[in-house]
Amino acid sequence: MFFVSGLAETNRPPFDLPEAEAELVAGYNVEYSAVGFAFFFIGEYANLILMSTLIVLFFFGGWLPIFGMTLVPPFIWFSFKILIFLFLFILVRASVPRYRYDQLMQLGWKTLLPLSLAFLFFSSATSLAFSYIPF
Repeated sequence: MFFVSGLAETNRPPFDLPEAEAELVAGYNVEYSAVGFAFFFIGEYANLILMSTLIVLFFFGGWLPIFGMTLVPPFIWFSFKILIFLFLFILVRASVPRYRYDQLMQLGWKTLLPLSLAFLFFSSATSLAFSYIPF
């Protein structure tokens, strides 16, 4: 769910409905050129790197080695994991078609919101169940 939310937050396809390049003839893709255009894309890719870094830090152990392989330095592991998620962002852009507005609203309100609330209740219930200390 965090990866899908990261895709939506970075305005990457399939969630780039406001600035879809193929359908619109306005917006920053047409209005800016040269350095302004480059700054917009540098900002988009910096956002991708930030989201990949957050995913790696929160869910995949950050700089810790995989399978106990301690011969490789920690910054190499961290960079490798970030590159894997950058590749996944690019792979999703290339392979998943763009959503319509109604499909996007159904995904958000009817799928992701109930799923996140169910995970919240499940994690709080298991936390309370395993931390019960009788007085």
